[in-house]
Amino acid sequence: MDSETSTAPRFFVLTEGAIGSRYDTAVDTVEPDNVSEDAPRCSRCGDTVGALRWLPPYRVELELHGEELGDFIRVPGYERLISERFAEAFRAEGLTGLEGFHPVEVVRVRGMKKRPRKPLTVPRYNVVWPCFGRGAVDLVLNRVRFSKPPTCTECRSTGIDAIHGFVLEPGTWGGEDIFRPRGMQGDIVVSERFKDFVERHGFTNMVLTPTEQYVWDPSKLGPAPLPTA
Repeated sequence: MDSETSTAPRFFVLTEGAIGSRYDTAVDTVEPDNVSEDAPRCSRCGDTVGALRWLPPYRVELELHGEELGDFIRVPGYERLISERFAEAFRAEGLTGLEGFHPVEVVRVRGMKKRPRKPLTVPRYNVVWPCFGRGAVDLVLNRVRFSKPPTCTECRSTGIDAIHGFVLEPGTWGGEDIFRPRGMQGDIVVSERFKDFVERHGFTNMVLTPTEQYVWDPSKLGPAPLPTA
C-alpha cells in the first residue's frame, strides 16, 4: 500500500439502528406540521437535491417499538433528532456539518410493547439536518447502479437503484464531519473523527458503515460492474 492510499481520509455512512433493534423508534410530527414551500435545488442545473424543510413549531409524538430511546432518531425528510447530550458534545468538541439545533417538544411517547414498570427516560431532543457537503461520489470507482448517468457535474444528482459500496472523488471533500455528498444526497456520510466521537461517547442508535462496504439493494440487483481498463 502506498503512502497516498494509507493516508487517504476514511468515510462512513451513518444510519439509525435496524427495525426491531433496542432503540427502534418512529416519529410522527404534531400539527401544525409546517414545511418550506421550496426544496433545495442545485445552483447549476436547478434540479431538486433534497426534501422540503421541516419548519417550527417542532412538536412530535414518538412510537417506541424497542426498549429505550436513543441519541439519534430518523425523522421523515432530511432532518434528524439528536439528544441534548449529543448536541452539547458535538458543539463542545468543534465538530462540523450539522445545522439547526432547535429544541423539540416531545408531546407523547407511545410504548408499542409491554415493558417493565421502570419509568421510561425521555431525553431532550434537538432537530438538526446534515449540510450538503462538497464531497462528491466518484462516478467511476464505485459499485452504484444509477437509473441513468448524472448529467450535472455540480450536484451529480440522479436516480439510484442499488449501492454496493462507493468512494468519494479525491480532493472534493470540504472537511465537514457530517454531510450529504454530491451524487448521493439521500445518504449521510461522516468523517473518521465523527466515528471516533460517537464511539468515545457511546452514543446510541447510530450505525457507522465504511462507505466501501455500505450496501443498499432493495430489488437485489447486485453491484454495478467494475469499470474495464
